[in-house]
Amino acid sequence: MSGEAVTSVRDLVLARAGDHRTGLLFEDQRWTWDEVVTEAHRWADVLRAYEGSEPLHVGTLLETTPEHLFLLCGAALCGATVVGLNATRRGAALARDARLADCRLVVTEPSLAPLLSGIDLGVPILEVNRLDAAQPNRTVRSVAPPVPPDSLYLLLFTSGTSGEPKAVRSSQGAIVRRGKKVADRVALGPDDVVYICMPLFHSNAIIAGFAPALTTGAAIALRRSFSASGFLPDVRRFGATYANYVGKPLSYVLAQPERADDAENPLRAVFGNEGAERDIVAFGQRFGCLVFDHYGQTEGGVTLARGPGDPPGVLGRGSGAERVVDPATRRERPRAVIVDGRVRNAEECVGELVNAGGLGSFEGYYKDPEAERERTRGGWYWTGDLAFQDESGLFYFAGRRGDWARVDGENLGLAGIERVLLRHPDVVNLAVYPVPDPAAGDQLMVALHWRADRPFDPGAFERWLGEQPDLGPKAVPRFVRLTTGLPMTATNKVNKRTLVADRWEVDEPVWWRSPGTDDFREFDVAAREAWTRLFERHGRAAVLDLAGTAFGGGS
Repeated sequence: MSGEAVTSVRDLVLARAGDHRTGLLFEDQRWTWDEVVTEAHRWADVLRAYEGSEPLHVGTLLETTPEHLFLLCGAALCGATVVGLNATRRGAALARDARLADCRLVVTEPSLAPLLSGIDLGVPILEVNRLDAAQPNRTVRSVAPPVPPDSLYLLLFTSGTSGEPKAVRSSQGAIVRRGKKVADRVALGPDDVVYICMPLFHSNAIIAGFAPALTTGAAIALRRSFSASGFLPDVRRFGATYANYVGKPLSYVLAQPERADDAENPLRAVFGNEGAERDIVAFGQRFGCLVFDHYGQTEGGVTLARGPGDPPGVLGRGSGAERVVDPATRRERPRAVIVDGRVRNAEECVGELVNAGGLGSFEGYYKDPEAERERTRGGWYWTGDLAFQDESGLFYFAGRRGDWARVDGENLGLAGIERVLLRHPDVVNLAVYPVPDPAAGDQLMVALHWRADRPFDPGAFERWLGEQPDLGPKAVPRFVRLTTGLPMTATNKVNKRTLVADRWEVDEPVWWRSPGTDDFREFDVAAREAWTRLFERHGRAAVLDLAGTAFGGGS
């Protein structure tokens, strides 16, 4: 590849051929980059056997394993499109994602194969431990024809304002460009070791882990799934100098028992988004590294980066084209008045965060033109997130405009969760909505209009939730509010803005699952005080001042 412009993931994979440095580490196994390329060619041959008249879309229901990475590289070589299927989806919801993305093949593994039991996708299901015997490890590599940079490489699912996951289109060229930006941001080089323990079906692991490593030739160390107790031992064992995260992993690692030698490790940089302000500072100090927290979406329409010395809670600065506007008028909102860390004019300053200069890296949604038009109306990129700016131009997060929530780094469409909960025979009506999490992102709360002639049994309700096959573990509400009637608009829609504003501060009964438990308990005065103290401990007390701004009214 010497002297040629690297414009596709296919180019990056081929550039590693003949590279006998360590390329991949997993548990007690090790591959050189050259061996990784050999495995990529093997997977390219496997995938070619499923090619037909339609583009080959390959669904992956896999954990973060070497075979997952080999498949990603092999798909790049043969021009296939990888569809990252979310292992936390269940039943009909999982089938819906695979069908929407036109999967012609689904690749899974024994631990996750049961999720496909009883689902007729009408396509072959291939388990990685049962590859065709005619495709052994190869020593002679097949030809990898050119793949244009705009070739569709990934369909990455995310939740949008409609409440259903949308498949975000990502070309090979876009992944290269976005990976290079992250590598430049953290000064990643060929001597680094990139530790990936986030799921490879998620954009964070791809854009902040896989792509930067492939761009620079840094080695990749994989862990099957995230483990807070295993994080630091892995960093030391693999010699990891860089790691990526999304959501709360920093909090979970910091919750491990502190040791005097915590900073004695090779980690120098961590990159991600939605880390709690307190955790960002504490993680860097405790483990002797720099934490780069930024704002970004799977779509890539807006990226905001924090700088050294930025105040607590800030999302960061943009390129100059970002605005906070009134969604109805497109007029820019006034700057926030912040006194003692509290926003004094939230009703005036909060608006939708947009890219007024274009669409950024957003390449569209797959088979969802209506959602794409909504996201790109007027030639702007509309994030669907609410924000405000301070007098210096720094952006701060203020909530979600759409009917979805972000729990533990995962986008959850609320409409689908509501449909599941409405099956309960004693529910008259309900609404699921986000409430703030003390560390980062959201937690789910449900307001239940319960039948008056039926007593609410929290234990029975908990068991019923566990019996629903299409309710993922992150979709189980943290809070349950029992009500005799939901607030309604003039058009007979639930006014979720009122519910979001009320949160748990109501006179009606509230039950909750305290952190680390699965059973519902009464959310009494002591529990409320302890929960509020967590916001103060994580430096997010100001979030409670912005309640009610996450939904645009609901007329």
